[in-house]
Amino acid sequence: MIRFESVTKRYADGTVAVDDLSLEVPQGGITVLVGPSGCGKTTSLRMINRMVEPTEGRILIKGEDIAARKPAQLRRSIGYVIQHAGLFPHRTVLANVMTVPKLIGWDTARARSAAMEAIEKVGLTQGQASRYPGQLSGGQQQRVGVARALASDPDVVLMDEPFSAVDPLVRGELQSEVRRLQQELGLTAVLVTHDIDEALLLGDHVAVLRQGGRLAQLATPAELLADPADDFVASFVGKDRGYRALGFADARVEPRPEPTVRLGEQVQAGAGWVLVVDETDGPLGWVEANGHGGSVTEDRLHRLGTLAGPSDSARTLLDAALSSPSHRGVLVEEGRVVGTVGADQVLAAVEAT
Repeated sequence: MIRFESVTKRYADGTVAVDDLSLEVPQGGITVLVGPSGCGKTTSLRMINRMVEPTEGRILIKGEDIAARKPAQLRRSIGYVIQHAGLFPHRTVLANVMTVPKLIGWDTARARSAAMEAIEKVGLTQGQASRYPGQLSGGQQQRVGVARALASDPDVVLMDEPFSAVDPLVRGELQSEVRRLQQELGLTAVLVTHDIDEALLLGDHVAVLRQGGRLAQLATPAELLADPADDFVASFVGKDRGYRALGFADARVEPRPEPTVRLGEQVQAGAGWVLVVDETDGPLGWVEANGHGGSVTEDRLHRLGTLAGPSDSARTLLDAALSSPSHRGVLVEEGRVVGTVGADQVLAAVEAT
């Protein structure tokens, strides 16, 4: 889909930002460029839409050399999401999202319809479409930025550190939304981040760049964790890459039956940790009955750990067990408790694969 062929970017002062970069971005997936500051990842991204011109080599999209296209025309055909959304503060959300469709010549009715569809796809409402960026939270503004990138129905979307300016909770929500939209729409996306966890979470392929703008390794997240190309890649991925690799490990476990109680019911003293559920068997929390029994009340509840499903990755299952106060991870299907899992089960399943 996108191919870099021996691409170099050298500035007038002799600084080499990208050095002989050759890689292919497959169609219909997310390829993440990751690496330390100054490794050329943003420069590489911006060369795809000719915001930066390469000094040597060429970049092709669908087999066509982008140098043959006018820069403005090329940019209008590619969605672009940046760190702080880059919205026009004096325009409404709807007007911001209509920008590119109008620039490429769509009539107002078509541009408006496409913009509203994109706004709804990213989880915003019609009411929010009439507001101005300053009336939205940072996370909502970033959603507008994503909607604007999608409104013209591009084949390619570029994302330059799109989530780094929002808090961790919102960041997780946006990451999930982007992954969902990419899969739903079949987009080809190139994303830049300095966060290896984000790269491993979102990337179908991850390109690790080293200082000097050279490619150190291009691989799937699972391959990158299992077989780093050299010491630099191993160090950048992190010393806990074995634990991260569990996120791509298939560890089928059989849920252990777990006795449950409801609020207001009695537990016996010495029963240990007991799982509390609601009327639909959804998990509410744990109650500790080591010291005393009696009625289960809300003020006795301990917070649940990570919830997981029986078919989730080994990392999610292990985290469910380790984050639970009882050290028994709660497994749910369609919101109902189906049992629990222990760390011993997960590790045994990993060893068996």
